[in-house]
Amino acid sequence: MSVFQTYLELGFLHICTPRAADHLTFLLALCAPYVLADWRRVLVLVTSFTVGHSLTLALATLGIVAFDRTLIEALIPVTIIVTALANLRATNRVLRPREPVLAAAPNALGLVFGLIHGLGFSNYLQSLLGNNSRPVLELFAFNVGVELGQMLVVVLILLLGLVLLQAVRVARRDWLLTTSGAALGIATVLLVQQLWP
Repeated sequence: MSVFQTYLELGFLHICTPRAADHLTFLLALCAPYVLADWRRVLVLVTSFTVGHSLTLALATLGIVAFDRTLIEALIPVTIIVTALANLRATNRVLRPREPVLAAAPNALGLVFGLIHGLGFSNYLQSLLGNNSRPVLELFAFNVGVELGQMLVVVLILLLGLVLLQAVRVARRDWLLTTSGAALGIATVLLVQQLWP
């Protein structure tokens, strides 16, 4: 297996594994307010998150920025809590077709929170790389793998929402309350574990 394939797979598995509970929970909270028909909004939102985490993943992995790993690991659950609380606050709000897709507040939040998650991704990648000082190929492959895993998770969340909302006839408000409440609970546990290991 080539170096590219190896790191591509490692990036994909870093997202698509129970060990990535924090990132999976964040994606759940991020996508909870949307349905499949909102795919353009979800695409822009996830792209904003991707831009943020790709930037800090590269900067940290290449040694351009330094950070406190413990602080970042504690901030990741905080991003989930803030996202879930924002969802719960807007449970009765319905998106209007004329609302902007690009210049929307959730996209800015996704970008900022992506910066934090990228630093979290870099912790794992740096532990894999060891003393490799210029890991450009590995960094690129790992990031592509993360994106593929992230896309799969987002599609699965939207499809699950579609099935529950359309086939089972779950109310959209109930879907949002349940998913955001679950994300809030998981994130709270993760934060407590980080603060009091």
